[in-house]
Amino acid sequence: MYFCIYMKEQEVDNKKATLQLGTEPVGKLLRQYALPAIVAMTASSLYNIVDRVFIGQMVGPIAISGLAITLPFMNLSAAFGAAVGVGSSTAISVKLGQHDYGKAVNILGNTVTLNIIIGLAFTVVCLLLLEPILHFFGASEATLPYAKDYMVIILAGNVVTHSYLGLNSVLRAASKPKQAMYATLFTVVMNIVLDALFIVVMGWGIQGAAYATIISQTMALAYQLRLLSDKRELIHLKRGIYALKADLVKRIISIGISPFLMNVCACIVVIFLNNQFVRYGGDLSVGSYGISNSIVFIFVMFVFGLNQGMQPIAGYNYGSGQTERLTRVLRLTIGAATVIMTVGWLIAMFIPQVCARLFTTDEELIALSAKAIRINMLVFPVIGFQMVVTNFFQCIGKVNISIFLSLSRQLLFLVPLIVILPWVWGVDGVWYALPASDLISALVAWAVIGRYMRRLHLPMAGATAQEK
Repeated sequence: MYFCIYMKEQEVDNKKATLQLGTEPVGKLLRQYALPAIVAMTASSLYNIVDRVFIGQMVGPIAISGLAITLPFMNLSAAFGAAVGVGSSTAISVKLGQHDYGKAVNILGNTVTLNIIIGLAFTVVCLLLLEPILHFFGASEATLPYAKDYMVIILAGNVVTHSYLGLNSVLRAASKPKQAMYATLFTVVMNIVLDALFIVVMGWGIQGAAYATIISQTMALAYQLRLLSDKRELIHLKRGIYALKADLVKRIISIGISPFLMNVCACIVVIFLNNQFVRYGGDLSVGSYGISNSIVFIFVMFVFGLNQGMQPIAGYNYGSGQTERLTRVLRLTIGAATVIMTVGWLIAMFIPQVCARLFTTDEELIALSAKAIRINMLVFPVIGFQMVVTNFFQCIGKVNISIFLSLSRQLLFLVPLIVILPWVWGVDGVWYALPASDLISALVAWAVIGRYMRRLHLPMAGATAQEK
């Protein structure tokens, strides 16, 4: 009897937490949801950084270049993970805004099934074609052994990675941002501990970094499954929700197609970059890109965290038709993203050598990496705006707009510049293609969001008294 009463009270509390997305002040909600997501996403960026620090300091500069070669693999895996994770979390947020709790639970079940199917398929195909793919990605005879040793283990645990990332998105959509943060923090701390054990103590080299990543994610996945198996939760795992339903899969993929294409484009771009760096600068240029990208990734993940905090708020209020609150969360997120990226720009301009020395003691690689960090982050203050606007359209289901903004930066602008500029400036042309495409894409995003705001008859700045 008491257990049933407790269960009912817990369900009521969960519904109240969800309904607050449409009633609490938007600024308070964004802090509540974004701060855990920022901590979680920033911590998750430490995966690559920690691996590169241990490998660079304990194995050598060529090993860092070998790890950088695997970046397209990671982007491609993330593309499939985002197609399910982001698509399902956004769909769940909209259904919660519409008070359709049964459909939200079924989306959760389909998310689990899709992650398993896609994760297994990705693993099998990539393992069968691993060496040709790595050569295509820009691996040389020197970097191939390191890249292969790392990816065999990462691919073997790919289902775990997909499931872990997908369920973390669901936790945030189900009003549990702190639990999602705890899962990510745990994986990072465990990854650091295991990196030290496997690489430093046991001497497993780059394979030790891969084992550390997969084992830490497996432990975090167990924690997520325990949380989502609690029957007291509004959104929880139960029998009868795992069979794929065409309408739900279509909804998940239609929303997730934007981040999927974004990550696929990132994969294509990195392939072009790696090959151009090898052609014009050699293996150490690839390594310097890997180091500079690690620094970039920290601040990008800050903005990803903001976007994830914005997602349930924007999705819920779009679903419930509260346009003023929808616009308010967009403005606040853009402002915060701009501040974060400006801080990154200051670090890149004034202390790039300090950043580079974290990864290697090789003086040539330090010099190349410091220059790479400066150029790569040259127009950082405008990148946050473009990222938030792209994610905003994804959050409200405007998939075509989100896809266009994603493709414009990476395929329409960056790839042609990567090909053309090196003809004039050699390896420097490859580097300057990055900030040039960032600036152009930010201007395009400004034009698109301005047009959308005018259609809603709402300003891009300012707030009403009750929103503050």
